[in-house]
Amino acid sequence: MEKDIIIRLDHLSKTYDDVKVLDDVSLDIRRGEFVTLLGPSGCGKTTLLRLIAGFATPTSGCVYMEGEDISGVPPFKRPLNTVFQRYALFPHLDVYDNVAFGLKLQKLPSEVIDEKVRKVLKLVSMTGYEDRDVDSLSGGQQQRVAIARAIVNQPKVLLLDEPLAALDLKMRKDMQIELKEMHRELGITFIYVTHDQEEALTLSDTIVVLNDGHIQQIGTPTDIYNEPQNPFVADFIGESNILDAVMVHDRLVRFAGHEFECVDEGFGENNPVDVVIRPEDIYIMNTRLEVAQLTGTVKSCIFKGVHYEMFVETGDGYELMVQDYNAFEPGSQVGLIVKPQDIQVMHKDCTANVFEGEMKAEDKVQILGGVFDCLPVEGVKAGDKVRVEFAFDKVDLRDEASEGSLEGTVGLLLYKGDHYHLGITISRGCYIYVDTNDIWDKNDLVGIRVAPEDIKITPVTETDSAAPASSGND
Repeated sequence: MEKDIIIRLDHLSKTYDDVKVLDDVSLDIRRGEFVTLLGPSGCGKTTLLRLIAGFATPTSGCVYMEGEDISGVPPFKRPLNTVFQRYALFPHLDVYDNVAFGLKLQKLPSEVIDEKVRKVLKLVSMTGYEDRDVDSLSGGQQQRVAIARAIVNQPKVLLLDEPLAALDLKMRKDMQIELKEMHRELGITFIYVTHDQEEALTLSDTIVVLNDGHIQQIGTPTDIYNEPQNPFVADFIGESNILDAVMVHDRLVRFAGHEFECVDEGFGENNPVDVVIRPEDIYIMNTRLEVAQLTGTVKSCIFKGVHYEMFVETGDGYELMVQDYNAFEPGSQVGLIVKPQDIQVMHKDCTANVFEGEMKAEDKVQILGGVFDCLPVEGVKAGDKVRVEFAFDKVDLRDEASEGSLEGTVGLLLYKGDHYHLGITISRGCYIYVDTNDIWDKNDLVGIRVAPEDIKITPVTETDSAAPASSGND
């Protein structure tokens, strides 16, 4: 193991009640780094932190610290401390004794304890509060005390589980600055959990984006924002225009009915891809429209404090979000220009749903626990294992789950400029993807139907590998 790697997570998985919360996660964390685990609720980030802290044991895989396997080491024997969202201060102790608690357990001399406590209270801007009852402090002050108590023992790693979530917006932003300064002064490794994208971009040296128990991308804040590796990351981190596209050839991509020069290479020729364009990277104008790459009509214009956010409908029926310091009134005819370096091309993992199924009759196939009507296939009989495939735009969603052959909830929801791309969660990490013009909300319970003529059935042998379910990285 490299000397500058302080923590290594090696093929880590965790299962609760037959639900895999983390699935084969591997990650190296370097000494002195500020690493943020970022993702939506239920993505596995807190479970990952608990495995590092020792509050949970992995189902499989190992946690290494400085080259030593600590997977079975109890939390109090690990050279790290955790700061929780709920502070966990002792209400019967004052500020000083809360911070000194761990030092007193070590039976250090009183003069050493006093020196260390006063030093960390100064670091967290709490000098003069030593005798205060912790219940009399504000939320921000209590969080400072919790951080002081965690760092006074000089841990090699500080774990922070959404420590600012309970604070108001202004206090949260102030504490972000203070945490960044503390990290710089202490020089220890910080591992920080949050679902707040702006917080992650502000604080981190490295961001680890998780979803459904898998790492989606690891990179610097700049890399994560400017070079997302898949639509989930692009949509989760900031505002994005995510569009279906075709890579004509190197440095030329087609989307929204037009061809655009770009800087990406290696995607082949005439291959389906996704493109991401940040709304602040679209130049909008209402003069010299003939030089614009796209023209359209402003549908809405909202002042966001620093900029105006506008939706522009192009002549080809696409709707793009644009952010600009100047306002263009609804109904205005405008031109749009995108520079090649502002077009991010991403691989499209798949263009159809592909599953492993079993024939229940010559005209019925079971996938993911649901039975769908299908057309008979020559040579395929009941009990045979088959490969089942259907296109995204052939899936029909119903308001009543009972009206479908299968039910699920809307998980992934992306607007692709002229339609919505949905990931219907059947079980954790298992999706059926849908392209639709209908409007749905996340967590809507839906029924899933596919017409028999739109289901492609292919026989499989024991050596064939049909995908059990679409992944969450589409």
